[in-house]
Parts: sequence; structure tokens; C-alpha cells
Amino acid sequence: MDQIQTFFGYHHALVQLLRHRDFGGQDKRSKLEALSALCGDLLEVDNVGVWTSGISGNSLSRVLTYRRGLGFDSSACSLSREQHGPYFAALDAAEIISAEDAATDPRTRSLHQGGPGREGIGAVLDAPIFDGRRLGGVIALETGQRRSWTLADISFVTAIADTISLINAHEAWLNSRKELDYITHHDDFTGLLNQRSLRNHIKRLIELDGNAQPEPFALLWIDIDRLNAINNGMGLHVGNEVVSEIAARLRGMLLPGKELVARVGGDEFAMIYRFPKEVGTMHGAVDTILETIGHPIMVGEQKVQVSASIGISFFPYDGNDISTLIRHSESAMYHAKSCGRRQAQYFNQDISASAKARFLLEGQLAEAIAHDGLSVLYQPIVSNDGQRLVGAEALVRWRHDSLGFMSPAEFLPLAYEAGLIAALDQWVLERVCRDIQESRRQELMLPPVAVNLSADAIMDPLLSDKVWALLERYQVVGEQLELEVIEDAIKGDSRALRQTLEELVRMGIKLSIDDFGTGYSSLLRLKSLPFTKLKIDRSFTKELPHDVDDCAITLSILGLAKGLGLEVVAEGVENQEQEAWLQRQGCNYLQGFKYHRPMSIEQFRELLVTA
Repeated sequence: MDQIQTFFGYHHALVQLLRHRDFGGQDKRSKLEALSALCGDLLEVDNVGVWTSGISGNSLSRVLTYRRGLGFDSSACSLSREQHGPYFAALDAAEIISAEDAATDPRTRSLHQGGPGREGIGAVLDAPIFDGRRLGGVIALETGQRRSWTLADISFVTAIADTISLINAHEAWLNSRKELDYITHHDDFTGLLNQRSLRNHIKRLIELDGNAQPEPFALLWIDIDRLNAINNGMGLHVGNEVVSEIAARLRGMLLPGKELVARVGGDEFAMIYRFPKEVGTMHGAVDTILETIGHPIMVGEQKVQVSASIGISFFPYDGNDISTLIRHSESAMYHAKSCGRRQAQYFNQDISASAKARFLLEGQLAEAIAHDGLSVLYQPIVSNDGQRLVGAEALVRWRHDSLGFMSPAEFLPLAYEAGLIAALDQWVLERVCRDIQESRRQELMLPPVAVNLSADAIMDPLLSDKVWALLERYQVVGEQLELEVIEDAIKGDSRALRQTLEELVRMGIKLSIDDFGTGYSSLLRLKSLPFTKLKIDRSFTKELPHDVDDCAITLSILGLAKGLGLEVVAEGVENQEQEAWLQRQGCNYLQGFKYHRPMSIEQFRELLVTA
């Protein structure tokens, strides 16, 4: 009967502690201190320790120890399964270790012999603390002398262990809610807020409680220029480093008025800007953002030059709801890209109209690429004497259902901006291979055909695999193709680019640099890469032989090519004077309206038959 009354007394004291108004609001450590002190004082033991299990379950680390009459000890110490195997085995089996004599009990003998933090103990009453099915720790009662533990003692320490388990479970639940909230509202790669948080914040700014008038603010939509080219040319890891660094710069930028930065897409960020009272415009802020992003980024030993395009809309002038503001700032960003990138554009209604048309046209172009809605024309290339047909250049064309014939100058920039240019290049290359195959079936061998490749395509590490697959599918030999790349596509020093070009050459494909002289490439790069031909841009041949500057530039290109052992094709030859001058200077090949305009594959075949 005395044991029952004792247990009821213990239970009453525990309930009183748990129901105390201060207990629920305490942090976890304060709760553990209160529980261990209650346990030590009621059971009159020397020490009460709370220990937590390591993730592997092979160690216990002390959280705190209550020393009756002395207070709390938080010095670090641990127990390992290797040294105290029987003790850990008993805890794993959910045993209440009630050892009257720690020195003789096989479960606690190793502790009595000098386990760190539990030296010189006589009796032990330890109860495991479980987190679900996993051992989460132990509450350990110790006395300096031998002691016979009662059923009330054992029941009470078990109740304390279960209470700590509940505290741990509640803490884990709170942490999981915090993690879920973080995941819900943050971008997991950069740690910035995500688009959901952006929309919620805009909603709060617009929908103020009461009669207060919402204050104007700006929404900036920031897009990293040509990130896809960086990913393809330098590797996805470099692109990820660029995104991470830009995120860090935007987060850490000291900009008065900056209120929120979010990542809203793979290469897109958004910023909410509240106008400081002393600043009436945001021109300086835009310059600061562009300058901050524009500093070179070092990725390993590679220096990456990055720029951004920014679109800006204002509340309430450009929209008074979330979706409209976002749509208008995004439209302004695309307008900034179409104006040459590396700049900011403010939204206006003209941009809205052009953006709608642009989005529609993008979808139609993607549809045309996917369903053979484009066509390829062939412009012949002739020998130096202008008499012998030696090759042709494949030129893509698009006849829009409602807009009619669209020049490449209209839809190629659209393909670049929409990220469709590499797919367009692949489509043209496949169409050429199909035309070569069909011509062979008609017992007609086409001369080598030059196909233009964009920087996005040439930087694709899988380009050589894709080209080889086309050669195999259409039974085309590499010597029947020539790939032209613009000069700027080879300005970077990329090992992957060099490997891709060498693999193409091993297939028998010849490589040429298109529009030479309009971009930038060092002589060392030209010498080290496997190009065999240069094409002089029509902008230099147009005024030949009357423009002194064009003559000088063309002569220098011809001299450079000769020194490097490269052949030269002159584009845009339209009259006899141009032809005669280029022939005298030793230009190898000529291309232009003087000889042939671009023609369909059927017309090209007829030309070959009659040539």
C-alpha cells in the first residue's frame, strides 16, 4: 500500500509540473532540466542524466546531468557501443535497467569500471527514450551506494522517459513544419524566396487592411543572358555556379529600396523595389543591379562574363493585380533582350502588344520545327573562275501561314530568344541529310553542303553524337557536309569545344568560320582548331572594289587565311567588278546573286544535271 501511495505522489508531482503554465512555454532544454530535477529530488538520487543517441545508434552523448544539491552539469562526454556492448543491448531491447549493484550487474559493469561521465556509481536506474522505434537516448539515475529500486521508482522513471519522448516528438513535428514551410516558400538551390512567396508578398502590398492607400512599388524581372549557352559550352556545373553567384550577389547587394529577392525560374530572378523617400526614380538602382551582375565570375580557373536583361513594371500604373504585374515585367524583360540584352526596359502598352505577338510567334515557330513547317533552300558556291559549281550553302526559310514569307532576320533572333536555335539547327541538318539521301536515290550526287550552326548548337557536348546518328540514319558520308560556325562561337577556350570539333573532323566533315571579320577570334585560336575555310561576310564585299577600307579588310583576311593554310569563300558577290577584284586577290570560292540565288532542292538538282 505504501508503494502505491508513493507512486501516486510521484505521478501527482509530474502532472503538476507538466500542467504548470510556465512549463509549456519553455524551450526543450529548460523542460529537460525541470524533469531531471524533479526526478532527482523525489527519488533522492545523486545524479540524473539525460543522454541522446547518435544517428547510428552506436553512441550516447550527455545533454545534461542534475547533481542533487549542486545543480546542473553540461560538460560533454559520451559512451560508445564498442566499450559498453551489454548496456547498449539492454537499451535496444527496451529494458529498464534497474541495477542494485552496478559493479556486479553485467549490463552496467563497464559503467562502474569508469565509463566517462558515470564514474564511481553504486546503483543505476536507466530507462530508454525512444523516438518511434529508434533508440533516441536514455534517462540515467545514479546513486553512490547500492540501492534496491522499488516498483514506484521504476514506474516513475519510465513515465519521465515517455514524457521526454513526447517532447522530442513535438520538437521534431515543429521542425518538420518549419522545414515544410521553408521548402514551400524558398528555392531549394539558392535559398532565395520562390515565386509563391513573391506572389504572397505582392498580395500583401496590394491588399492593405483598412482604408490605407497601397504605396507604389516596382517589380523587376531579371533574366541571366545566354545561360543556356554557358551550360552547353562550359558545362552544367558552371551554369549552376553562375546562378548561385548571381543569387548571392542579389541577396547581399546593399541597395536602398530593395525589399525582396526571389528566384522565379532556372535563370530568372525577381525583385520588389520600394522607393526610398529621398529617391524619386530608380535609374540608379537599375544601374547598380546591372553592374553588380556584370562583374566577371570565377569558376575554378575559368572567368565567366555574365550580363542580365531586366524588365520593370510599376504598381499600380502597369497593373493592380499580381498576375498582370508579373506578366508586364516579364514582357518588358523580353523586350530588353530583343533590344540587345545587358539593359533594362520599362513596361509600356506597345511592349504588351509586341510581347503577345512574340509569344504567339514563338509557339508557331516551335510547331514549325517540330512538324516540318520550314523549308531549306540551297545557294550554290562556285570556283574562283565563276564557272564550276563546287558546293552549296543550306539556308532555312519560313513561310508563315498568315504573315507570309519571313526573312531569317525576322525569325532567327526569335529562335535565339526562345531557346529554339539549337533545335532549328538540328532540323536543318536533318533536312539536308534527307535531301542528300533522296538525291542519291535519284542517282545524283550532291556536292558538299554547308550548314550553319549557332553557338548554342556548337557548344552542345552531344553534338557529335547527334551528327553521327544523322549520318548513320540517312547513310550520308561526312565528306558531303560542311559545318559553318560564327566567329564568336569559338572565342572561349573550351576543351569540350575542341573535342567536339575534332570528333566532327574525324567523321570527314569540314569546318568553316562563317562571317569572318564580324566577330572576335585570336590567331592562336584559329591555328589550334581544325577549321579549313573562312567565309568573308557580305558586309565587306558589298562595296568592293571601291571602298578602300573594305578592300584593306578583305586583303588582310585573304592574307591571314593564306598564312594559316585556309581556303576562303567570299559571300555577296553580285557584279563583275567584285568578281574580278576577288579573282585577282586569289579568293578560292565565290557565292552570290551574280551566279545563283537560293533555290529549292528540286531546282538545285536540275542545275546539277545541266551544269
